[in-house]
Amino acid sequence: MTTSTHLLHRRRFLPLFATQLLGAFNDNLYKNAAVFFVVYGVFNSEKSEAIFSAVASALFIVPFFILSALAGQLADMRDKAQIIRWVKLAEIGIMIAGGAGLVIAWQAKHGMLEPWQDMLLMPVAMPLILLALLGMGIHSTFFGPIKYAILPQHLKSEEVLAGTGLVEAGTYIAILAGTILAGFIPVEWAAAGVFVTALVGYATCLSVPPAPPQEEAQPLDFHILRASVQLVKNTMHDRRVFLAIASISFFWTVGAVLFIEFPLLAKRVLCASKEVASLFLVIFSIGVALGSVSINALLKGKVSARYSPPSVLVMALFVVAFQQVCTRFAPTVDGHLMSIGEFLHHPLTPLLLATLGGIAVAGGMFVVPLYAFLTTIVDKSQTARTIAANNVVNSGAMVVGAAIAVGLGAAGVEIVDLVLISAAMCLISAWLAFLLVRAEREAEIHGGPRPFA
Repeated sequence: MTTSTHLLHRRRFLPLFATQLLGAFNDNLYKNAAVFFVVYGVFNSEKSEAIFSAVASALFIVPFFILSALAGQLADMRDKAQIIRWVKLAEIGIMIAGGAGLVIAWQAKHGMLEPWQDMLLMPVAMPLILLALLGMGIHSTFFGPIKYAILPQHLKSEEVLAGTGLVEAGTYIAILAGTILAGFIPVEWAAAGVFVTALVGYATCLSVPPAPPQEEAQPLDFHILRASVQLVKNTMHDRRVFLAIASISFFWTVGAVLFIEFPLLAKRVLCASKEVASLFLVIFSIGVALGSVSINALLKGKVSARYSPPSVLVMALFVVAFQQVCTRFAPTVDGHLMSIGEFLHHPLTPLLLATLGGIAVAGGMFVVPLYAFLTTIVDKSQTARTIAANNVVNSGAMVVGAAIAVGLGAAGVEIVDLVLISAAMCLISAWLAFLLVRAEREAEIHGGPRPFA
């Protein structure tokens, strides 16, 4: 913790930390404000709500799958600080478009538009909302490799795990703040808030110190499919890197399924308001932040995956417990949606929130050491591309997981039962993490990386 406090007072870390925090806050304020507004204020059909929630998540995730190879090349071959400034400038334009979409939809819902305005503007509102979600996905795709790859360049080797933990904890605190606001403030305020936050984020990024490339610049490969395949293939030179990426991918598949299901679960299973759906995301974010910080204390600054297998197994147990508690919630009379006060007075609420918190804490303890692996055991000239390869595999796994969830939902599987998919994926993550721990020990014995086989 002393190291962490020290880093928060240094220009080589603080501006990046603040920029990342503001970006994560804005992503979640906008995304959740849009999803909550549409699910609770526009649609009144479980199928339509599920489709919109899945499409919104997919639009945010797909750019990671398509553009991560290009993002990784740029981050390793150009000054990372300069790329951050380009990305944050683009965020301002994205939020102007997204905010306009939310305001138009809000005005139409409340009858504030003239008939001719409603006819001309309303068909534009939903495409603007979805276009902004896609834009924020692209924004995060290009920023993602940099936020981890820049750490070994600006921090000492013994500071990298603490810095990674702080970035993860800060990310989830920002998710927490954005999620709370999205659930509790009017959508028109959210539209203004995302624009202001984008401006502040651009201001903070101007103080990020230069981070020039660690190798001579090479031509960029704009062939997306070929570059993506080659990017992932290049991670196989070290079995530890490949296994860390695979483990993280299944973890975020779990996260994607849970995030898609939370608003639907709150409304359809628990008969609760959007503030309760927001509370779920808040508890999840706090838990991951606590897990991110606590694992650094357990490992005492050493990068190791030895706690990852038991952590994700505990996470699977909490997922099953969470699902069992949800099944025992009795529906309210006449479909009344419980306010957050009514929900907190329900006798099963403490147990429900405790199991949800357990999922998140165990998840944070699982994933942070794996990210630290990706930034410390590869050459500094390759870190951004390694993170980008991780993003390609992560996003592909998340899209597949979301498609399975939507497909099973369309086939008639109950929302509450879909949560169990996450528990099954945790078991796969545990197996991969166990293989990683074994590869880690072999590397220590043999003194170097072993190829994936």
